[in-house]
Amino acid sequence: MRAAPWMILIGPAATGKSTLGEGMASATGRSFVDLDAIGGGYYAEVGWDMDRLRSRIRAVGRVAAEREWEPARAHAVERAVADHPDAVVALGAGHSHYTRPDLFRRVRTALAPVEHVVLVLPCSDEERSVRILRRRSLATKRTDWIGADGHDFLAEWVRDPGTRTLATTVLHTDGDPPARTLARLLTSCRTGYRSEP
Repeated sequence: MRAAPWMILIGPAATGKSTLGEGMASATGRSFVDLDAIGGGYYAEVGWDMDRLRSRIRAVGRVAAEREWEPARAHAVERAVADHPDAVVALGAGHSHYTRPDLFRRVRTALAPVEHVVLVLPCSDEERSVRILRRRSLATKRTDWIGADGHDFLAEWVRDPGTRTLATTVLHTDGDPPARTLARLLTSCRTGYRSEP
């Protein structure tokens, strides 16, 4: 058994990481882990939970609170990698984006032994990706990811060059249905293909 997850899916909100992760796990006989679903226990280990995050958002605003929460997210990534060998793991949107270089280095180190780190995006055009993800987020999560101060988290996540350096593969879903995207990703894993143009 591998000492690290077999695959980790990263990327902005509403890219379909969880759907794709479940499909990959089923197709390869592995377990699936969604960090958004299990992260609470990891955050608590370093004194954070969603109530604290919401409280900090009210006190200092969404952007500042998200920055304060970065150490808890980095810790959760490290723990998820350590706790789920040979699994397929989907990281929540903010778990691959860090403004603090020391936290980014920790996450990069944690992901280094993972064979497949897949950045999932709608397409290669950043502006179009943001528009697509905003439409999906409004439809499925009822949020546009724009804070009260006008800060656009979706645009920040899509444009983050650090996230791209974490990935071994960039997968553009290009409007394909989940089954076709899954088939393409399975093929790329079998052939060792590392990135799409």
